Amino acid sequence: MAKKAAKSKTAGKPSSLVDTRVIYCGDNLDQLKKFPNECADLIYIDPPFNSNRNYEVFWGETKEKRSFEDRHASTQAYIEFMRPRCVELARVLKKTGSFYYHCDWHASHYVKIMLDQIFDDTYFQNEIIWCYKTRHSSKKHFGRKHDTIFFYTKSNNYVFNWKETVRPLSENTIKKYKHKDEKGHYRLEGRGITGSPIKSAKDVDPEWERTHPELVVRDYLEDKIGIPIEDYWEIDIINQASKERLGYPTQKPLALLDRIIKASSNENDIVLDAFCGCGTALVGAENLNRQWIGIDISPTACRVMAKRLRDVCGMKEDEKLWKIGRGFIVRDLPWTEEQLRKIPPFEFENWAVIALGGIPNKAQVGDMGIDGRIYPVSATPKKKKGELAFMDVWYPIQVKQKDKVGRPDIDAFEAVMMREDRTKGFFVSFDYSGDAMSEIQSFFKKTGKSIIALTVKDILEEQIAYKLA
Repeated sequence: MAKKAAKSKTAGKPSSLVDTRVIYCGDNLDQLKKFPNECADLIYIDPPFNSNRNYEVFWGETKEKRSFEDRHASTQAYIEFMRPRCVELARVLKKTGSFYYHCDWHASHYVKIMLDQIFDDTYFQNEIIWCYKTRHSSKKHFGRKHDTIFFYTKSNNYVFNWKETVRPLSENTIKKYKHKDEKGHYRLEGRGITGSPIKSAKDVDPEWERTHPELVVRDYLEDKIGIPIEDYWEIDIINQASKERLGYPTQKPLALLDRIIKASSNENDIVLDAFCGCGTALVGAENLNRQWIGIDISPTACRVMAKRLRDVCGMKEDEKLWKIGRGFIVRDLPWTEEQLRKIPPFEFENWAVIALGGIPNKAQVGDMGIDGRIYPVSATPKKKKGELAFMDVWYPIQVKQKDKVGRPDIDAFEAVMMREDRTKGFFVSFDYSGDAMSEIQSFFKKTGKSIIALTVKDILEEQIAYKLA
């Protein structure tokens, strides 16, 4: 986890026109139309790539398939989907702002043409190649090991903190600065007494150096800020062992967003991510003392990124704190029973598990009747040989997007509790039949094991999701 910078004393609400530290749940086109002109300093988007891949997961599931809108009928359909959104993004970008569009080989050439038309190719600044290592290889074509990030501005007067983009000097380079005086470490450059290039201090007579300063130069290490970053970035992807890994299929590394945010914004500037997924851009912006706005169409993604902001950044999801510039809020989540009945089954399942403060399964193929787990306070992670392992104290969660759960559903969950030898379990649905409730009571009398039957109304009225998700 990146170390969080100290909060700027000037941090607060930077604009009277637009709210910041807000996550909007819904179609970004609808939300962007509500934003005023030229209100964002930096926009980064990582939209669907038109890859025709079925991202069946939010958490790695294949039981419920959701494509993250990444199944457009054609490249033309993809561009038609993205064009109005990019037009709105260009509208809300300040004249001094920067725009980054993250894509891959599937449609990058068409995206470039579209963006040239919207932003004007005069203000195209870079085609950044993000190169990474993966295990995938092919015998039919060269390995595809990079993404493309297009960098545009709206004018020639834009923020670019080039000193924030430098790479540190290598150890071999630093070793060359072996001399030291009151100004710091230095190396000698120029020509010595013999006229040959200086290789060591013995080639320079002190008196010669004093009388021929134009021939001998002391190159100080302290004057070096590093090597400027070019448009070819080698940054590791989120792999199985990464501490950042959430299980989100298109999660990008924080180092990638940090580089963009540092280069193209200043403290308290507004960073907007209109396809924010699991919230990496928001976390990067918060850690670097920027304001931010996130939009995503997935209720699950919005809850997960909210949890990430709390866990990683130490922020509080609180309306009162948000109003004084300290907390954050999530808007437009489907909080009614009617709305929750309409969302995809896996979205509902993840909503319910996270609402209870649980952890959804990362894979649901062969989930053995467990949709998530709750770890009580007594089961905090313990470090063992460099890894995090939970104590074996957890409670299973079963979720059914049904109007009325019946006894067979409860019987199946009882079998899960017996198999896993759990003393308590949680069941979530819209309602329960009388037989189902009678079976829960009977099961407790026979085994001493408790099934907590919760309805969606219970969760909504007690605001469990808001407080614990």
